[in-house]
Amino acid sequence: MALVALLQALQPQHRWRLTLWHGDHRWRPGSSRQAAELADWARGQGLALVLDSRPSDTDQRASEAVAREWRYGCLVERAQELGCRRVVTGHTASDRAETLLLNLARGSHRRGLAALPRHRNLAPGVELVRPLLAFTRADTARICQEQQRPVWLDPSNADRAFSRNRLRLEVMPVLQALYPGAERRLARLAAQLEDAERASQELLALALDQLETSAPPGSPGAGLPYRRLCALDRANQEQLLQAWLERHTGRRWPSHTVETLLDHLPASAGRGQWALADGWRLLWQGPTLWLSHEPYSRAR
Repeated sequence: MALVALLQALQPQHRWRLTLWHGDHRWRPGSSRQAAELADWARGQGLALVLDSRPSDTDQRASEAVAREWRYGCLVERAQELGCRRVVTGHTASDRAETLLLNLARGSHRRGLAALPRHRNLAPGVELVRPLLAFTRADTARICQEQQRPVWLDPSNADRAFSRNRLRLEVMPVLQALYPGAERRLARLAAQLEDAERASQELLALALDQLETSAPPGSPGAGLPYRRLCALDRANQEQLLQAWLERHTGRRWPSHTVETLLDHLPASAGRGQWALADGWRLLWQGPTLWLSHEPYSRAR
């Protein structure tokens, strides 16, 4: 609601066409009533609102990830239908700090610690933007109060069965008491890691452009010189191999997969191959690594 208030205030200057979207998961009693109240409020504001509801016989409570996938899938579909180039969400510095701590506890890579990036592509022609990452949850609550905006609270936010809620209700207050302003500093750290990750990816792309060589006919992508890769520090080997795989397969591979590949490459360039997944194989012969791909249906 704070995001809507700010976008409405800026609308005359930028001439945005605003459409609200609400997803009703139907996880709890009263969710459909709240959705109807929101729709009434939007009509009173002259704002278009699109409402999507999960089928009533679907239980997503066991999987927050599945629920998130459904929401973003709906957002992409609706944005494409309406010809919207940007999906704008109200994630705050508080959300970013919480996500950073959760991913840190899970042992995430730096990419995971660069939590909730300021923008990313959702689909071709559709960009996700998070303009409120400089605001805390307390800031957005204050905006709603000052603007006299209605707020619909989700009672499930108090359910400590969810890990994020436990972190929000039990851990963050302790950190804030010990180190006032910790929430903002954690969010700023995530932003710094995002910048560092983007810079690293640009440098890796430049390095790959210089390293890549021709691969055998039929290989999807360029080859990677084996000896030059192995001459580098292990950490650089992992980053370059990961970037090369991602460039030519279109997917990011788990860190343990890349580490295993490097462990199984022979000490001297011989001949061999390693099965990845979904029909992808890494092959090496002489001084070059390359990829082959056989669709899963054919491989079977």
